[in-house]
Amino acid sequence: MGDGFMRRAFNQFIKGVTACLALTTLTSCLPLAYAAKAVSHPVSPELNRTKMAYLTFDDGPSENTERILAILRKYGIRATFFVIGNSSDEGKRLYRRIHADGHVIGNHTYSHNYQVVYSSVQAFAKDTERLETLLEQTIGVRPALLRYPGGSNNLVSLHYGGKQIMPRIIHEMTRKGYDYIDWNVSSTDAARTVQPKREIIDAVLSASRTKKEAVILMHDVKVKTTTVEALPEIIEGLVKQGFHFDVLSRASFHYHF
Repeated sequence: MGDGFMRRAFNQFIKGVTACLALTTLTSCLPLAYAAKAVSHPVSPELNRTKMAYLTFDDGPSENTERILAILRKYGIRATFFVIGNSSDEGKRLYRRIHADGHVIGNHTYSHNYQVVYSSVQAFAKDTERLETLLEQTIGVRPALLRYPGGSNNLVSLHYGGKQIMPRIIHEMTRKGYDYIDWNVSSTDAARTVQPKREIIDAVLSASRTKKEAVILMHDVKVKTTTVEALPEIIEGLVKQGFHFDVLSRASFHYHF
């Protein structure tokens, strides 16, 4: 095509747009590809946001760990285990089982002894690093995630370390590179030594109903048998509410008290 043809085509295009502008808007006069681009808007992330549930188990491994893992395996779900120290052969075997099944292991301190870990910043760091070392030697991973015993706003720490102990510990552990994560849904399985199964199920499903992202606290402790019994109904109930499941990570949803 020659230059003359291109000029004539361009002049005709301009005339058409000029005439159209007298009657309507610019975007309706442009070719469809240009018009679509001119009026398109990015879809709000909220509109595409998937409801996500993060099952978390504190205080293990325990005699219940294998049962929990079997249930998660049955439903094809990965969870996050905030473990404490157990250097026995069985403890190490369970760390490996959790890790081999693709679950995330987080640090919940070695001793989980409030009097010890909350006595000072140095004591907390030392106890946490002790578990770090055990886990690295056992599964080859140093956890990136941390959950404070009792949560980041616990009041028990006041008795052992004073009013500023939690802010000081949080500051130091964050400086060391840990991401801490609390929870926004409690199973209430810590309210009693053995909480009735139905109360655990109802607590989780009721509190999750209003959440887009639910970080659910449960416990992997020998005596918490009803937590294990409640787990299948909790999973099925969350699915009915439209939840998908994922593990916690540095990039995931974080909840802080």
